Amino acid sequence: MATAHHIYWWNLENLFDILDSPRRPEWFQKTIKNELKGWNEDVLDQKIHNLCSIIKQMKNGHGPDIMGVCEIENEFVVQKLMDKVGAEIGRNCKVLHKDTKDQRGIDIAIIYDADLYTDDGHVFSLEIMKRAATRDLFQVNLTTKADGNELILIGNHWPSRLAGKFESEPYRIMVAEILSYWVSRIYEIKKEERNDDHPPIVLMGDFNDQPYDRSITDYLSSTSNLERVKNARSPVLFNTMFPFLDGKLGTHVYGNEINILDQFIVSKSLTVDSANYPFQFIASKILQFPGLTKGDYNTPVRFSRPSEETTFNPSGFSDHLPIELLLEEK
Repeated sequence: MATAHHIYWWNLENLFDILDSPRRPEWFQKTIKNELKGWNEDVLDQKIHNLCSIIKQMKNGHGPDIMGVCEIENEFVVQKLMDKVGAEIGRNCKVLHKDTKDQRGIDIAIIYDADLYTDDGHVFSLEIMKRAATRDLFQVNLTTKADGNELILIGNHWPSRLAGKFESEPYRIMVAEILSYWVSRIYEIKKEERNDDHPPIVLMGDFNDQPYDRSITDYLSSTSNLERVKNARSPVLFNTMFPFLDGKLGTHVYGNEINILDQFIVSKSLTVDSANYPFQFIASKILQFPGLTKGDYNTPVRFSRPSEETTFNPSGFSDHLPIELLLEEK
């Protein structure tokens, strides 16, 4: 009987530690001080309460099996969030994280239910440089406890569009090209280690580009064409998010522009129904639980920060919607 694995991704929108946190490096304390004006223990607890109310609804009220998150400052805030989630729904949540050199102090973490998976004791974090460090690519390798199958997960938070979509595009292309090479190296390593030609790889993240933008199609080698994925000699990835490009619901809304910036992209073995491959892609979703969106464009309801008085909303969540990937393990 197949086992379902529910994997989620969510950009948590600036889940910062408290102002003057002893866990924050001195250089960053100075950089972030004005931005975090008014961000105290009560505000952090409220943000965590709101996020928890959504996370515990995932997987029909059982919470996520695996979840990747970005825009988190450090392991402390993610652990604080997942301790609350775990206590409320009975999940044994383990957080994997590594501090990076991002100039705004925001990182990626991957969380999993330690009753269902084990990790190999390592995290792989790749720093990519432009004029300063971008957010790292973040890889973890999990193994299912029930059947002993390895699943490779890579979290992404690509350079933003704040400088303009086309002005900032070269930086995302740079990350895409490096990630594509990294995926190729995983194939080579798994071939050497265990004669595995098609390791199961899940890329998840806030790519700050649409599924059809050239950073993702041309440089990451991702497509919606399953035949191309199955027949390619070198790794071509399957982007699971193309069905949502109908303009009705996105993961991020800017003005009246609905975007699919948050995506799940998977390797060949996840798209082929074969006894040779342990996992199979079933479906992706954009989650729209009650209260998460507002207005005609289904705009995500932001929490923001007290320093942004016009947008701060203690009842909000994030400026992105969470997404879900359903896999089956044969």
